[in-house]
Amino acid sequence: MIGTACRKPHPPCPEFGSGACSGRVRNVAIDDGSTEGRQMIRLVINGQAHALDVEPDTPLLWVLRDHLKLFGTRYGCGAALCGCCTVHVDGQARRACVVPVNEVEGQAITTIEGLGNGALHPLQAAWLEVDVAQCGYCQSGQIMQAAALLSVIPKPSDRDIDEAMSGNLCRCGTYQRVRQAIKLAAFGPGRETPR
Repeated sequence: MIGTACRKPHPPCPEFGSGACSGRVRNVAIDDGSTEGRQMIRLVINGQAHALDVEPDTPLLWVLRDHLKLFGTRYGCGAALCGCCTVHVDGQARRACVVPVNEVEGQAITTIEGLGNGALHPLQAAWLEVDVAQCGYCQSGQIMQAAALLSVIPKPSDRDIDEAMSGNLCRCGTYQRVRQAIKLAAFGPGRETPR
């Protein structure tokens, strides 16, 4: 699977033609039956161990979506610029579209599906209470970034929230509701919050 701007030659594909690409973003499965370059990668995702036969430089995003069918983590830009693909790696927010799986082997990876351990995480409940989502496409990345913020700064100011969330884009412009939901999760309803 080539899921980011590729840097190496590859077999022809119907979508992009043959040879090395010009750096365009790809989401093309190329399976010529060869296992050359592949290795067994062991990942711990949402508390479950997985052993996957993939190329070590495969972006984590494509392993999550294509191999493990965890579709909550979204593809947005393929260049770690929008935040749609945010997951936690050992508790830290990371952009799955640019993280090669061999870089996170053996580390604890949490996706939006595993955030609440089977129940709604306080942020997910706040998101619903505030009715943050409009189209909803970026929301899993927004929630994962916000959860990483609250794990480091449990009672964030507006400035803390704005700084932490600045790398997560929302085409619908729900930023005020995102901030409101983060504050609700951090402080509870009706509580005075720092600016």
